[in-house]
Amino acid sequence: MSIRSSDIDAVDMVILPPVRDLGDGFSVRRALPSAHRRMVGPFIFFDQMGEAVFNSGEGLDVRPHPHIGLATVTYLLEGEILHRDSVGSVQSIRPGEVNWMTAGSGIVHSERTSDENRAKGGKLFGLQTWVALPTRHEETDPGFSHHKADEIPAIEDAGTRLTLIAGRSDGLVSPVKTYSDMVYADIALLDGARYQLKAEHVERAIYVVAGTVEVIGQSGGFATGELVVFKPGAEIVLRAKGGARLMLLGGEPLPEKRNIYWNFVSSSADRIEQAKADWQAQRFARVPDESEFIPLPA
Repeated sequence: MSIRSSDIDAVDMVILPPVRDLGDGFSVRRALPSAHRRMVGPFIFFDQMGEAVFNSGEGLDVRPHPHIGLATVTYLLEGEILHRDSVGSVQSIRPGEVNWMTAGSGIVHSERTSDENRAKGGKLFGLQTWVALPTRHEETDPGFSHHKADEIPAIEDAGTRLTLIAGRSDGLVSPVKTYSDMVYADIALLDGARYQLKAEHVERAIYVVAGTVEVIGQSGGFATGELVVFKPGAEIVLRAKGGARLMLLGGEPLPEKRNIYWNFVSSSADRIEQAKADWQAQRFARVPDESEFIPLPA
């Protein structure tokens, strides 16, 4: 993973996440964590999934695996994923909907293509992020919530549409339950449309899903696949060149350092070791009707 410089005053760094091929025609771009930036606000993991194209009979098969100390947020732009977890949730997620899974003291889940969609084939394109939980909530009971697209607030003006996935921003508050101050939004801009990045949150970044945006009054811009981290307090106006899709993420940084190993996040290194031992010994709760699992990596 590399970074590039920017002449734009408000920019702290621009991260260029590499594409990782996971096999079977499925790839991800992992923007967080990186060697250059571990977190943005409470966000400690940011993956772009796809864009993948599955033929008939093909699909996504992420076997059951565990998490602690975080919440996963799944948001799709195309396609569908069937989520199952150890608290008994069975939920399909489609574009514009939000899956928020609180791992807390420990949860196990799988992510697959349903039999119906596997028979048809199709595209899969979306974002998965992890939000580290505040220390007082790291061992909270695991849980899962699903929000349909019409529950997620949005505003539209002059060719710019902002959909607030979680947190608060631009006068909107998402119904998704969060555990710390944060923002996570999907911003779609038509050619020439603008979005003013405000200093509502201490740490903020945008991930360019598609297209290119420039900064009004300054030379330079940002292209597809770049994670742009801004300086605290900076305010700028972005303008799309030919249309663009952005994800806005950030919030209040957590005061304690977070340890991360595989799918485990915690403020305690000992807690990570305990989770590793628990998974190896299969002491986590199981996903009903699933017998497969992903082993602890070496």
